[in-house]
Amino acid sequence: MNVVYNSSQYAILAYPVVRAFELVDKTSRRALFLQGSVAMGLQEAINGLSDDERTEESVDSLLDEYCVGAAKPIAFH
Repeated sequence: MNVVYNSSQYAILAYPVVRAFELVDKTSRRALFLQGSVAMGLQEAINGLSDDERTEESVDSLLDEYCVGAAKPIAFH
């Protein structure tokens, strides 16, 4: 597991062995696990942002779109 993005609102954890990402919404305390084509789509969307567009706000906005309605509450055991 590698932390590949970390802002005040989101973190992205990469799991390279299984080609997956976990999106952690810190403010809503929710997480979303993406694998396969959906994970690659997220990576392509982030890589598609130009250097000028790749700000914390723009990446967080993109992550908002992925997490809306799909992220599950984080449960502590």
